[in-house]
Amino acid sequence: MPKPNIFITYVADASAAAEFYGDLFDMKPVFETPAYIAFDLGGGISLSLWSRSGVDLASNPVRTSELCVAEPGGAGAIDALHDAWKAKGVTIVDPPRDEVFGRTFVAADPDGNLIRVAPVD
Repeated sequence: MPKPNIFITYVADASAAAEFYGDLFDMKPVFETPAYIAFDLGGGISLSLWSRSGVDLASNPVRTSELCVAEPGGAGAIDALHDAWKAKGVTIVDPPRDEVFGRTFVAADPDGNLIRVAPVD
């Protein structure tokens, strides 16, 4: 049975996005072209950034998906990560709050793609 193994995020500038994600998650690309850069997330899963020509990112579309980071350590660890990202200048679109699944917040990359931090299930 096939399973998803590459998560592609459209970006305006692949190099700039790779710099953002590389710094945010302390990782280096495993594949690079001028318009497509991939990071190995382990277990055969990768995050790829694609600056695809013809895709209008400037129109500020409604984002219907999120990259989720499941963070161990409970609410305190999630608040600490929020503070660290905010100190780096990361845009926070939804500050830390408690949800039915636990403490969470949402950040955005420079293209407006959403990154949710939530507790490990």
